[in-house]
Order: sequence, then C-alpha cells, then structure tokens
Amino acid sequence: MFAPTRIWRRWHRKINVNQKRYAVISAIAASAVSSLVMARGHRIETMPELPLVVSDSAEGVEKTHAAKVLKQIGAYSDAEKAKDSVGIRPGKGKMRNRRYINRKGPLIVYGTEGAKLVKAFRNIPDVEIANVERLNLLKLAPGGHSSRFMIWTKSAFEKLDSIYGSVDKVSEKKRGYVLPRAKMENVDLARIINSDEAQSVVKPIKKEVKRVTMKKNPLKNLNTMLRLNPCAKTAKRMAVLAEDQRKKAKKEKLDNKRQPISKVYFIQFRFVF
Repeated sequence: MFAPTRIWRRWHRKINVNQKRYAVISAIAASAVSSLVMARGHRIETMPELPLVVSDSAEGVEKTHAAKVLKQIGAYSDAEKAKDSVGIRPGKGKMRNRRYINRKGPLIVYGTEGAKLVKAFRNIPDVEIANVERLNLLKLAPGGHSSRFMIWTKSAFEKLDSIYGSVDKVSEKKRGYVLPRAKMENVDLARIINSDEAQSVVKPIKKEVKRVTMKKNPLKNLNTMLRLNPCAKTAKRMAVLAEDQRKKAKKEKLDNKRQPISKVYFIQFRFVF
C-alpha cells in the first residue's frame, strides 16, 4: 500500500479548556442576535423573538407532530430552506463519500434526558438536536460560523445559568468557572464619543496635518536634481551635444579612411575564385 496512514500522526491539537468554553458561550450569545442569525442565512422573519424558547411540552412530541410544532412557532420555513438546498459538492470530494452538501437548519436544545422529541425531530432533514449539558461546538457554530438559529426548551434555557454561571456567579457544574465580563457596558460607541464628558477631555482636531513627503533620488529624478542644481539641465544638454559631435566626428573619420572599390578589383576577384 502506498503512503499508508501513520498511527503516530499528530491527530489532535491541545486547546485550553477556558478557550473551548469561551467559544461555546460566544456561539450561544451570537444565536440571540437576530441580525447575526439572519446574516448567516436562516429564515427567521416570522419568529416572534430571539432567543426562541418553547414550553417543556415540546419535549414530549412524538412522530409527525414534530413538523407541526415547527410550523406553529414559524421555524418550518428554515427547515424547508435547508432541505431544498441539497446540491452536489464541487471538486473531488464527491468521489470521497462527501458527494452532497446542504445548508443547516435549526438546532433544537432540550434539557430533559431521554426526551421523546429526540426521535421525533431526528427524521426531519437538517434539523439537529442537542442536550444542553452536552453542547457541541460543531453544532453551535458549523463551519466556524456562529449565530446559528437555535430553539430552546424552557428547562434547557433555565439550566444555562447553573452550567455556565454568570459574570457574578460561579458555575455549579464547571468548578470555579465565571463568565467573562463584557469589555463595554454600553455598546453605543458613537454616543460615548460624542458625549460631553468625552469631548471635554479629548484633544482638538488637527486642522493642518503635516504629511511626510517621499524622498526622491536626484540621480534618477530630473525635477529633483534641478531643484538641487539648476545648472544640471545645461550640463546634461552639453553632454548630449558632445556625444552627438563625437559620433559625427567618428563617422567622418571612418568615411575618409574607406576608399571606393574599383571595377578592376571586382574583375580580379572573380577570376581568382
């Protein structure tokens, strides 16, 4: 076998636990911003609000009632969009068991272990299910893009504080973990900059900006040389004229040395050969 897969290949990369958690909570937070979710391509125009939280009765849904639940909450259009987006992968991936590609539908997060909705929703194309205590980053942010459309059950949404804690409260499930605090309390940056408090301490706007001029080589740039030495133009012109005179004198000298070839020479040359 040519080039077999080596078992000592570096299959995994170590990533800090805190960094993994930061990625998960960032993906969860992005799923609550409607503009980001729409930018990712999800159909949420008919959604009443984000994050979308449904009652725990949805965890007892069985069989064909799952599609009815999605239609009632207005999420079925997103599932239909993902279902209709199936296409053939470009490139050679289609020959390597990755033939079809499609968009992602909604992600349903439940909180009760062994809930019936797992078997009910898993048959709907591109609708994925996840337990709130075992959230997978590959499902929260497929392809490295966060802000996926997520549907939460009430019990799952209430467990988030106990699993991940808050900025003031330590997590109950993850020892000593506290959510990172936001860098800005007020995200309206334009209002902060234009406020009287900020404008009273900032430096005034510079009306005249001193720009750095590009230094040019006078040996290559004629205008720069003329500014340094106005006589350079005359010297260059004289050098050109001197070169022309030299070529002219050389040509005249060579012409004088050359004598016209006589007709007798041609006759002798012909009989020799």
